[in-house]
Amino acid sequence: MYKTERRDAIPTRICKTDKNCTLLPCQVAVHFVQCGTKKGTTDEISMKYIVHFGAMRSLGVFSYTEPVFRYGHRVIVRTPRGQEVGIVRCEATPETVAKLDSDCVEDRIVRLMTEADEDEARKLRQKERDNLERCRQIVLEMGIVMELVRVERIFGGERIVIYYTADGRIDFRELVKVLAAEFQIRIEMRQISVRDGMKLFSNIGDCGREVCCTCFLHEAPAVSIKMAKLQRVSLDPTKISGHCGRLKCCLRYEYDCYVEE
Repeated sequence: MYKTERRDAIPTRICKTDKNCTLLPCQVAVHFVQCGTKKGTTDEISMKYIVHFGAMRSLGVFSYTEPVFRYGHRVIVRTPRGQEVGIVRCEATPETVAKLDSDCVEDRIVRLMTEADEDEARKLRQKERDNLERCRQIVLEMGIVMELVRVERIFGGERIVIYYTADGRIDFRELVKVLAAEFQIRIEMRQISVRDGMKLFSNIGDCGREVCCTCFLHEAPAVSIKMAKLQRVSLDPTKISGHCGRLKCCLRYEYDCYVEE
């Protein structure tokens, strides 16, 4: 039997009979506490959630012991790169976890974002824009053939990640030294593909909705012109190409249905 009480404006549910109680099918933020369990003891129930974080919207499984978060909650999570801003997508059930990469990040949620955290995140975004312009100037002065796409400042201040595209491999060792001296922080260079570059920007597709790679696609699916021909869609490049200039990812979604027919 369950009872609900209020504490600090957060509904709390206390289990009287079952130590393995699960989330009720409601949308209220609740706090699971075993009957007689005190906060801070090893008996606290740890809830796990799938959270996307970072500029590339990586997915990971993160645990927390107190409030139950809901879809869209902005949180601070701990990752191998440091403390980062994340957005809760859903509860980490066995079914949802099975769809993630085997090497996905598993760590913990530090806290729900506060107003101070939101202010700090906005300041970091402004710094990122300023840093990107400065990085482009330095790359131009050094004569390196590469296109800088975005600068990402990790929320905890541990490092700056610079995303770029280039034809082939680039020797950026001297560039890293110059940038580290410029910003006085650890520099990480990350080469990405044109498709991955679209994840760093929010764009509206021909369907009128946000493009798939920026809102839910974790990895870009393999797409070929054969899929477009089988579905009898227009082969006009302007019709079947996305913002990245490659074939639209959505050509993959119904392909299996056409193959079965």
